[in-house]
Amino acid sequence: MIRADRLITDCRLATMVEGGAPYGAVEDGAILIADGRIVWAGARADLPAHAATETDRLDGRWVTPGLVDCHTHLVFGGDRSGEFEQRLGGATYEEIARAGGGIVSSVAATRAASEDELYALALGRLAGLTATGVTTVEIKSGYGLDHDSELKMLRVARRIGREAGVRVRTSYLGLHAVPPEHRADRAAYVDKAVDEILPAAHAEGLVDAVDAYCEPIAFSTEEVGRLFDKARALGLPVKLHADQLSDGGGAALAAKYGALSADHVEHTGEAGVRAMAGAGVVAVLLPGAYLMLRETTPPPISLLRRHGVAMAVATDCNPGTSPVASMTAAINLACVQFRLTPEEALAGATRVAAKALGLAGEIGTLEAGKAADLAVWDIARPAELAYWLGKPLLARRMAGGVWDA
Repeated sequence: MIRADRLITDCRLATMVEGGAPYGAVEDGAILIADGRIVWAGARADLPAHAATETDRLDGRWVTPGLVDCHTHLVFGGDRSGEFEQRLGGATYEEIARAGGGIVSSVAATRAASEDELYALALGRLAGLTATGVTTVEIKSGYGLDHDSELKMLRVARRIGREAGVRVRTSYLGLHAVPPEHRADRAAYVDKAVDEILPAAHAEGLVDAVDAYCEPIAFSTEEVGRLFDKARALGLPVKLHADQLSDGGGAALAAKYGALSADHVEHTGEAGVRAMAGAGVVAVLLPGAYLMLRETTPPPISLLRRHGVAMAVATDCNPGTSPVASMTAAINLACVQFRLTPEEALAGATRVAAKALGLAGEIGTLEAGKAADLAVWDIARPAELAYWLGKPLLARRMAGGVWDA
């Protein structure tokens, strides 16, 4: 007999387990949960003997793994809606930046905000994600760009993980941009980011992974390599903003370091895709940024498919290029803009996104041993999660075996 705290029944399961029916679907399913973990999931007809103390009947609703947003910049001060309005009025990014806007304005607002203020602002954005089924979120630093502010951002991210009903993975993104005070000496900032800020953040237990922005307008492969060497010395995995604006070798660099993921990858060529495939690097697709920047070169989806590179989908929630706080919107945009199938997109927001965070053994599918992170949906078929844009679909959400209030 299986010991269980809770039985979930009268439901349909999109388990997202590979190798069987589309979506890993079980039409008449059940789940047994104990101590916050799934101990059995499958067809109700095969339900084993159990001693569950509570039963939830879901009236035939679909259940998926909790969605995983594996690329966000959720913690930052202020917003840039005013700049958005200016750009629509004809102002260029360069004009806005010269007037003190762009990332400089986000850095200034983030540095000026207290931890409590940043936490409150982030919770407002997080509400959009959890309302669309997210139970795990990655949160990057990168808008502090000095010692105290980068650690402040990461502390806020950790607090969200403790208090806000989601699992949080943090990424140190010190090489995001050169801060204003170091414009005349970027090498000094790279030294500080690599040799001072990252070790301090790691020593405080604030870092799960290390990220960087590798582009001609940001940081070179050599500079990023220094950061990744330091991450390797500290035993931290890496990921990379790669080939968003040009094929600058970012995907190949990510592969060289065995990165968890290469993110954006709009301009990655076949050599980079082959390198990612050989190293098992996940491609994280960010359709919100593609939309907001009005890009015209999509990621090389056919190459990624042909070479067997797993594709995740994320919101890239950030103040400048992707003010997107809905995971189902990201799924829809990945299908509409990049031509992913609904099943590929949902896998990208569950099973593959978990892999992109190094959590494939913990979350992302409905199967025994995984955390009991679930999303329950008012839909007739899983493809609706990609079909609707803006319609509320979530009926209930469970994180760690606990239903939302």
